[in-house]
Amino acid sequence: MLPDFSLRSRNSFGFEVLAEQAYSITDAEQMGAVMEAIEAAGLPWRVLGGGSNVILPPALSGVTLLMDIAGQTITHQDDSGAVITVGAGVNWHDFVLWTLDRGLPGLENLALIPGTVGAAPIQNIGAYGVEVGEYIQSIEAYDCHSKTIVNLPASECAFTYRNSIFKTHPNRYIITRVHFYLPAAWSPRLRYADLAAAFTSDHAPTAEEVMVAVCKIRNRKLPDPKLIGNAGSFFQNPIVEKAQYLQLLEQFPELVSYPEGDEGSGKRKLAAGWMIDHCGFKGMRAGAVGVYQHQALVLVNHGGGNADSVLALAKTIQDKVQDTFGVALLIEPIRY
Repeated sequence: MLPDFSLRSRNSFGFEVLAEQAYSITDAEQMGAVMEAIEAAGLPWRVLGGGSNVILPPALSGVTLLMDIAGQTITHQDDSGAVITVGAGVNWHDFVLWTLDRGLPGLENLALIPGTVGAAPIQNIGAYGVEVGEYIQSIEAYDCHSKTIVNLPASECAFTYRNSIFKTHPNRYIITRVHFYLPAAWSPRLRYADLAAAFTSDHAPTAEEVMVAVCKIRNRKLPDPKLIGNAGSFFQNPIVEKAQYLQLLEQFPELVSYPEGDEGSGKRKLAAGWMIDHCGFKGMRAGAVGVYQHQALVLVNHGGGNADSVLALAKTIQDKVQDTFGVALLIEPIRY
């Protein structure tokens, strides 16, 4: 156990956070004894990976489990595709590059998303028309109920937009490894306008070229957490029914949206960043925190901010968007 452990480097907002006790998990076999000790002491606990999708208070009581399980390997490969087993502590972007270096495309649209592999399924991370849940075969996790390591097939993980069973039942499973399946059959997925615009209509890009284009777009729109504290997209893009979308479109003809689900459903995913920008928040500052000048979906810590200040700003934005559009914005990062 590491007493009074600073988590400033383990949260991308760069908040000053002190963990009462921290414990580095480097092997799934540690989980049984660690959780037994925590339960016997009656301590609260939580798991922390790269800290790129969390809002941490100044002090965390109890035990903070630092997920540091490393390693990735191709466990099966044939003409149809490859199965890859990855430790939950592996850096997500490094893993994406690792797959492409080995001629295994599929995850390139998810390049440069900060965080760890173990955190990716919790939020079912997604970008540019791709969600990680599409490529997960199964999840290895410590089940806090049965007190054993279990393997959950993707069909039992309840993957939906920015959600999963790991998010809805946060104290049930601790992800230790993720098993991916990347099919050999591949074609570029250029559904989003920003990505499609990076290529000419007569050019079929490679997976590596798609990855490079994604990184350029993200670097243009999103701040580097090493330079300015942030947790990436702070709000989910809300999904509305067709009738509400059409009503909004009549009132706001420039409203940005994307099809959601089956074409026949008529549901639309609204661009939260566009709505926040329309309300005048882009580039604004509220003390130590603010809204990123190049992407209104991102809240930033200019230095000296904390959980209360960023959540107060988020509430102001949520209230204004609700009043203007009649749409509720949900916060993406997990709050402890």
